[in-house]
Amino acid sequence: MPPILALALAATPQAIGIYDGWGAFRDAARCYAIAQPVSGSAAARMGAYASVSTWPRRGIRNQISVRLSRAARDGAPMTLSIDERRFDLVVRGDRAWAPDRETDAAIVGAMRSGRSMSIEGVSANGRAFADVYALPGAATAIDAAALECLG
Repeated sequence: MPPILALALAATPQAIGIYDGWGAFRDAARCYAIAQPVSGSAAARMGAYASVSTWPRRGIRNQISVRLSRAARDGAPMTLSIDERRFDLVVRGDRAWAPDRETDAAIVGAMRSGRSMSIEGVSANGRAFADVYALPGAATAIDAAALECLG
């Protein structure tokens, strides 16, 4: 079973499709694209993931959220990087997300043409870390998830 499928099946969603390293799924509340960090990385072994969700009942489309490979230091900056673009994230413990819908849209736009994405910060123990994701398949998975929630 592909790792991305095992990750998604933990919540018993309905699979929409697998696109390279990204999967598209639907559950009772949302449709989402999701991926684990690059295969073989410590972040992948620690259960990190990035997702882009559409919540039809809330009127939210393409919302970024990340489960980090480790808890972040309180007050430390967290940056999502795609190629030369940088975005500040809001972080609490081992979770991070975009601060607003405009940043969500800008990140998703950058994901569509980017090759890789990294989330960089400082862990609770003071060490710098980066969770790295491959982006091939991300745009297709994001679109498949969004289209599924339109119907």
